Amino acid sequence: MSSRIKKAQEAYDKKDIELAKEAHKKEVIEKHFREEEHSEGRGQYLGEFVYGAIDGTVTTFAVVSGATGAALSPMIVIILGFANLIADGFSMACGNFLSEKAQKDYIDKERKREEWEIKNMPEGEIEEIRGIFKKKGFKGKDLKRAVEVVTSNDKVWVNTMMVDELGLLESSKSPWKTAGMTYFGFLIIGIIPLLAYVLSYFIAFFEKYTFPTAVFMTFVALSIIGIIKRHVTKKNLLASVLETLFIGGAAAVIAYYIGFFLRWLAAL
Repeated sequence: MSSRIKKAQEAYDKKDIELAKEAHKKEVIEKHFREEEHSEGRGQYLGEFVYGAIDGTVTTFAVVSGATGAALSPMIVIILGFANLIADGFSMACGNFLSEKAQKDYIDKERKREEWEIKNMPEGEIEEIRGIFKKKGFKGKDLKRAVEVVTSNDKVWVNTMMVDELGLLESSKSPWKTAGMTYFGFLIIGIIPLLAYVLSYFIAFFEKYTFPTAVFMTFVALSIIGIIKRHVTKKNLLASVLETLFIGGAAAVIAYYIGFFLRWLAAL
């Protein structure tokens, strides 16, 4: 995200008119658009990382809590936890990839349709542009001029139809990268609740306080995710952390008590 946008967001949060004016100076805006193409893509996959990290942490700790509630051995907890990390994380990444790919393919298909319609039935497409700008409040000469300007450039014409008629916003994100970042976030943060169980085989402290340590580590992991999530959602930092902790904690409590009440099955 550019420094200009960050400054504008900061101005809005503080309701600082002078800071907002600084972010909207002509030279600042011109510089922003000059640099935009060079900085495009920077940090755009952070949302996928957060999405994967939250799911990885919550589901892995849910597995840990359920297995602990069922009084299963630490080795069983590790096996179930890593199975969840690898299989569920991969499944989630595949789902993300297929979703992004399907959306991208659909948008490409609609763009080709609009290009074909402009080439073969321009009169009808001009009328559609006129209707779009009339709906925006353009009238008379202004409406005529707007239609002429937009329809004089096929790329602008198609882009206008894609956004204003179909409501489709094209993304520069790669389905492969979105899936990869989702899986990476799932693995790198999702493994944290399991570390206490892995370390319990090497360090006496972790062997004695395995589950409490896992709870603490998960608390830290969810707090980190909440801090990162704040950069995506722009929410209040404390609210973002508490929201993430509440969601993760609720899932863990539910899983723990399900395991606790069904622990008799482990003895069969």
